Amino acid sequence: MDTVEELNGTYFYKGICNISAGELFFWILLDEISQQMGGIGDLSAMALIILGQPDLSTRQKMQTATVGTSVASVFARRYLDIELPFRLPTITNKSITYLKPMMVNNLGKFVGRAVPVVGWVLLANDLASISFRATCRYNRIARGKDKIW
Repeated sequence: MDTVEELNGTYFYKGICNISAGELFFWILLDEISQQMGGIGDLSAMALIILGQPDLSTRQKMQTATVGTSVASVFARRYLDIELPFRLPTITNKSITYLKPMMVNNLGKFVGRAVPVVGWVLLANDLASISFRATCRYNRIARGKDKIW
């Protein structure tokens, strides 16, 4: 349990004196971030996002296509070059601009384009988890009128 004291309407938290309710939440949030970050899941999310960025040059494409290709896409197309009998929706940088998914019928293209999306989902999960835990921890500590919910 956290050592927190109330002093003249302010808080004392882990050696930091006279902090407001907002500052208390800030320090709790930093603690939760430091506990969450650095794990294998965080490194995986960042690696997937980076590997999915279209940094490699490629042939000329149509105007509606994203310029460049990603490392993930190159390897996925090389090792999963399988034509499917149906089309799958994918998200690219350009398709987000048009608010319309691009449809593909190649498994390699689908996997290559899904890699950064999975990374962003993992990162969003981390952010939601950190926010939830920080809010719950803050609400256990804070006085009645300072609580968030």
